[in-house]
Amino acid sequence: MRIRAGYEISFDCPQTTPMLLVVSVHPSRAGDLLTPGIITAEPALRLSTYHDRFDNLCTRILAPPGRTTITTSFDIADTGLPDEENWGAAQHNVEDLPDELLTFLLGSRYCETDRLSDTAWALFGNTAPGWGRVAAICDFVHQHIKFNYQDARSTRTAWEGYQEGRGVCRDYAHLAVAFCRCMNIPARYCTGYLGDIGVPPPDAPGDFSAWFEAYLGGRWYTFDARHNQPRIGRILMARGRDATDVAISTVFGPSVLSGFTVWTDEVV
Repeated sequence: MRIRAGYEISFDCPQTTPMLLVVSVHPSRAGDLLTPGIITAEPALRLSTYHDRFDNLCTRILAPPGRTTITTSFDIADTGLPDEENWGAAQHNVEDLPDELLTFLLGSRYCETDRLSDTAWALFGNTAPGWGRVAAICDFVHQHIKFNYQDARSTRTAWEGYQEGRGVCRDYAHLAVAFCRCMNIPARYCTGYLGDIGVPPPDAPGDFSAWFEAYLGGRWYTFDARHNQPRIGRILMARGRDATDVAISTVFGPSVLSGFTVWTDEVV
């Protein structure tokens, strides 16, 4: 399957403003790119890149006063297969986990394991450890949070999402990640493209999507509490502890997001 994806994002800045952008295809999918996916800026700017500790490809720019627009478009090859399911994937004992995975058991900015631990054990303590437990978490979060773009709030945490019962894809992911960690299952937050391939198109403009990965049976598996079904054509951009690590833009000064368009379409 060939997928064409990209974005056009604009910022209005009253002064020269440094920015950190995480808007490139993740290195793990670089080999699938059929076209380069180069980021361009208007006005023309110097773009420098580096890999963070999660191997995300990050871009730094210095935006001038006025409007800055960043754009990319690329084609990528995809298997066309839905997210893998493995109901036999076992949960690891904490003492058996590799050292580098322990950070994905800890609380983070948007995933307050300390505030949700008692709730998690009350809800999921009697579920069978492993894939079934993560599936039960996804089922609960999917039913508990009501999706509405108008309810988006960049400061909402997993605890607040649980209390309010509303939000967008990042809120589903944060709450599911927090519950998994409370149940001693390493979980990490993911962001990227997810087109409406194989499902009815929504009555909403294109956007980036958030999902999560859980570590079971010696590897990471993809889960999506927002849609709660295997989907086709995910394109990973970044992964980390939570949205702090994978924010599309981190702006070191005043700015206004003045334009935002994302597309993800199958090329037929």
